[in-house]
Amino acid sequence: MSLQEKRVEYTPLLPELFKDLDALDFKEGEPTSAKKDVEDLKKAFPHTFGRPILTAFSSGRKTHTPKKIGVVFSGGQASGGHNVITGLFDALKIFHQDSHLIGFLGGPSGIVENKTIELTSEIIHPYRNQGGFDLIGSGRTKIETDEQLKSSLETCKKLDLDGLVIIGGDDSNTNAAVLAEYFLEHSCKTCVVGVPKTIDGDLKNEHVEISFGFDTACKVYSEMIGNIERDALSAKKYYHFVRLMGRSASHIALECSLKTQPNFTFIGEEVLAKNKTLTDLVKELKDLILQRHNGGKNFGVVLIPEGLIEFIPEVKVLIKELNHFLADKTNVDKEEVKKALSDEANRCFSELPEKIQDQLLLTRDPHGNVKVSQIETEALLIEMLKPHLQDIPFNAVSHFFGYEGRCGIPSNFDANYCYSLGQLAALLIQHEKTGYMCCVSNLLNSPELWQAKALPVTMFMHLEMRKGKQKPVIEKALVDLKGKAYLYLVSQRQDWGLNDRYKFPGAIQYFGDKTITDTTPQLMDFN
Repeated sequence: MSLQEKRVEYTPLLPELFKDLDALDFKEGEPTSAKKDVEDLKKAFPHTFGRPILTAFSSGRKTHTPKKIGVVFSGGQASGGHNVITGLFDALKIFHQDSHLIGFLGGPSGIVENKTIELTSEIIHPYRNQGGFDLIGSGRTKIETDEQLKSSLETCKKLDLDGLVIIGGDDSNTNAAVLAEYFLEHSCKTCVVGVPKTIDGDLKNEHVEISFGFDTACKVYSEMIGNIERDALSAKKYYHFVRLMGRSASHIALECSLKTQPNFTFIGEEVLAKNKTLTDLVKELKDLILQRHNGGKNFGVVLIPEGLIEFIPEVKVLIKELNHFLADKTNVDKEEVKKALSDEANRCFSELPEKIQDQLLLTRDPHGNVKVSQIETEALLIEMLKPHLQDIPFNAVSHFFGYEGRCGIPSNFDANYCYSLGQLAALLIQHEKTGYMCCVSNLLNSPELWQAKALPVTMFMHLEMRKGKQKPVIEKALVDLKGKAYLYLVSQRQDWGLNDRYKFPGAIQYFGDKTITDTTPQLMDFN
């Protein structure tokens, strides 16, 4: 039997609370608020702002009516998404056998265009505990225009949906909040619930301990980094510069560093906090490489978060100006760009290699931001190091680990976590709760001790500039520079830098007593 087939037969572990799922209800806590921009958010979300946190508890009630629920994947892939759907489906059938689950095809555009498939037991069975989003596909369409909102409303009414589950990251859950508000405003019965997904790990807070997919992605990347470390240690003649996914936060780079102990890891948040320039970063690496050379070592491994370039102060200024200038433009002339930039930004732009300049001018993403995944920061650092290392052997190899980590077979942790999130989403819609994000917590403990809550999405929102306009969005969680994970990395930097304390995690393990997440310093921050 292949691993793929064997994983289909895996039975996810559930919180003890969920063993009698149809007897659960929710207790309401105190009204919530946001940390900033409160008055603006109240105006934007008059029907849903300030709602209480909900905590699941056993009420003993077991009478439920059939529900018809839609589900959609939104944004980039993350391992475990299929288990959200299987958990959702199984819970609906527990509540009432006549319930139906409708999948929207191709992401949020499937809602706008009413492209669907009914998800039956036979259809979803092969996808149990599998990676990817290929059951119904995904997309990055943002439902924000009046026309899109109206079409989504018409779709949900036409399908007679009791609920809509949006599986996505911070922007997708913002979308869920917008739709929940719009549906209430137009007297639509469809409850909208969000599920926290992103491998970047930046959708978390004092309640959401981690987004799903992060655990699996870090294990996949760490396996590959470990393999590269072994190769570097064997060949002893190459420096490997590895760029890792994580456009707005350095959680993946930090977690993979703790798992593999490379010679150096950049943390974007640290670069910003210490106001380090691009010249500072090059000098930091140059000094380490020269020290290693003096010790007879002309090899090493360096980890670079995908979004590092946006944390470098002078480049951050440049990108902000470019995003504003290029918000509604395509195929711009480079000289035209230079004329529009401030002196500071122009100076920074002119000092960059031409290849990086061209990458910074690429068409923006749907949110109006530079596509950092297409900016080869590792190549930039290599090119800037070369003039300083001409007198020693310096053979650099660049890597980008991105899509490789998004669709792997989910780890036991993500398989269990996502299945629980799916069941919680069904429970929320069963009790007609809307504008909420699912939250399964107490994740350092074994699954049977996990707890279940629901959080009003609006409590995590603030106003942010998008395409030249202030818009309400969920604030991204950055690496905590006072947290245990980061401080441990700092304490080990010199030793790891010079003494090759490499760790080789190997392939993800599916059948151990514990997942790595039980002990990782990253999750220890949530104690």
